[in-house]
Amino acid sequence: MGTAVTGSEEQIALYKQNGDIALRNEIVLKNMGLVKACALSMRNMYIKYGETDDVVNEGVLALMDAIETFDASKGAKFETYANLKIRGAIIDYIRKQDWIPRNIRKFSKTLDKANSILYNLNGRVPTTAELAEYLKMDEDKLLKQMAECSCTLTLSFEELLYEDNINEPAIDVPSESGLLREEMKKVVAEAIGELKDKEREVITLYYYKNFKYVDIAKALGITESRVCQIHSKAVLLLKAKLEPYFKGGNDR
Repeated sequence: MGTAVTGSEEQIALYKQNGDIALRNEIVLKNMGLVKACALSMRNMYIKYGETDDVVNEGVLALMDAIETFDASKGAKFETYANLKIRGAIIDYIRKQDWIPRNIRKFSKTLDKANSILYNLNGRVPTTAELAEYLKMDEDKLLKQMAECSCTLTLSFEELLYEDNINEPAIDVPSESGLLREEMKKVVAEAIGELKDKEREVITLYYYKNFKYVDIAKALGITESRVCQIHSKAVLLLKAKLEPYFKGGNDR
């Protein structure tokens, strides 16, 4: 997620005092690694449709906005605040481009809803066969469409994690920050723990190692299409498990 830049908070405080554009540009340059790390970690969502340079440009604009709006008195580190702003801006940019075909977006929403219903009904992640039966479709066709909508499901999951969390107490209140982050880590760890071995491997390589789908396929000795299927199934479980936590957390 990037490396913390020593002195960013102090430089921003000075910039807010004197409005020196050269100083602001220096802060931007020092934090470009964070922008590029965000763009690269999210590339599987746009790699088939858009250019990384365009996404990086959106990240730079978000970084500049983060410099203008950062409030050190709220206790957050600038890197933490900027990371949320950048990822939120990239998510918004990808969504607005409308790159993904309408039929894939529609099926993704249908699949997500079906998974949540069955998860809540049975108290466990539904099998592919159960999803296929609920959706009244052939299991092989379901697997194919799960691979096709992997990018859409990932975008939806990223929205859940980042888009609405910039103004949460976890950012604004230092005394609660560590506590809420530890709680979030526990909930995420429990959700990942429910995944099957192969699903857990894919999620680990994707989110913690920043592997592209093609690299995951090579590492696990399976096809890229199969990686997309496994990733879609894993994300559906994580969303079903984490949505109640985030919705409840936003009401605190």
